[in-house]
Amino acid sequence: MKLQQLRHFLFVVEEGGFRAAANRANRSQAAISASIKELEKTLNQRLFEVGNKATLTPFGESCVPKIQQFLSVYQGLEDDLQAIASGDKGKIRIASVPSLVTKLLPSVLVAYSKKFPDIEIVLIDDNAVGVANRLLTGEVDLALGNCTSINQADIDFTPLISDPIGVVCLKSNELNRLSEQQSKSSKTKAQKGLKWQKLMTQPFIYNGTCKLLENTPAEALNRKARYTVENITSLFSLLRNDLGVTTLPKLAFPSNEPELVWISLLDPSLNRQIGIFKLANKTISPPAQAFYELCVAYVQEHYLL
Repeated sequence: MKLQQLRHFLFVVEEGGFRAAANRANRSQAAISASIKELEKTLNQRLFEVGNKATLTPFGESCVPKIQQFLSVYQGLEDDLQAIASGDKGKIRIASVPSLVTKLLPSVLVAYSKKFPDIEIVLIDDNAVGVANRLLTGEVDLALGNCTSINQADIDFTPLISDPIGVVCLKSNELNRLSEQQSKSSKTKAQKGLKWQKLMTQPFIYNGTCKLLENTPAEALNRKARYTVENITSLFSLLRNDLGVTTLPKLAFPSNEPELVWISLLDPSLNRQIGIFKLANKTISPPAQAFYELCVAYVQEHYLL
């Protein structure tokens, strides 16, 4: 039993005759008749009465709703598969470091959702190591995070943003006053900020992003840390209670923060390379590929690398 035979059968029923069905199918009347005969042979039952080929037999009448239902389901499946293949339907899973979830990703998701309104998006936030691990285990299709946490050869990383590292402290902290004084006396904007040695007199709070200080002179701050905090909410609570200072990438610092300030870190001047990555030797789904391409294009257009 062939799909085309079922369609030809319904054409005859819906058009009320073989000639009209042939016109609709863009086939000869003889071809339509032969197709119906083959279907009857397969079913071992006549579908149309002898001598009046447009009149259904009782068996033929019982077949009509079942064939209509089957072809409707088949057409729906075909439409869905084509939509998925073109990236118009489906589901994508994305893991991201929290700083991008709050600042970069919302704008990208707005642009993506406008273009692909029927795509379901699952968004998971995690630290840089967790983001990479979720990708490697296949839990997500794409990931956004810090390239220094990735050393596997099977990951394809595309840089998006260079995110500077800075000092975070209370606005009333002497480090902020020192920075402001230096800024006033500075002749060039490039000289604004703080050298890492200035932080040695302050209690230091270690957080996950402080790994970016490793293998630099500022790594001494990590070794003298008084507190170690993984959760960003806990980190800001300690900072607001004047329990110390820390370092954070600029994107991880909240906009319009009323009590804290972010100050550029100088000597060393550090940046984390934020990007989007996927498995290098695995084809991702069309919706995920569409997000990947849109994300790269959006950042190139709206952000400075």
